[in-house]
Amino acid sequence: GCMIETSVNSVRVSIRIKQADETEEILAKKFSRFLMQRADNFVVLRRKPMEGYDISFLITNFHLEQMYKHKVVDFIVQFVEDINKEISAMKLNVNTRARLVGMEFLKEFTT
Repeated sequence: GCMIETSVNSVRVSIRIKQADETEEILAKKFSRFLMQRADNFVVLRRKPMEGYDISFLITNFHLEQMYKHKVVDFIVQFVEDINKEISAMKLNVNTRARLVGMEFLKEFTT
């Protein structure tokens, strides 16, 4: 989900990352926290998201004076797409590692 709030001199875009199961919830929470700790590197990323959302961006009139508007929009869209891809890839990696660990563990009982 996404919420867009506007004011006279800023726009806040809050995003809820897709979380289909408990694994995705954990990965989304960890990944969001990792990114927010580095919010200074992303300029428009807020350190703390709005209640009920995983990530929030705050774009002020000062940002738009310094940056191209269409590039800011492109960045946010690409950011959301990349987060979903990253979480899906991390989930696959976790499941693959869990399968390998489970197989190794079960070898003890079959040999």
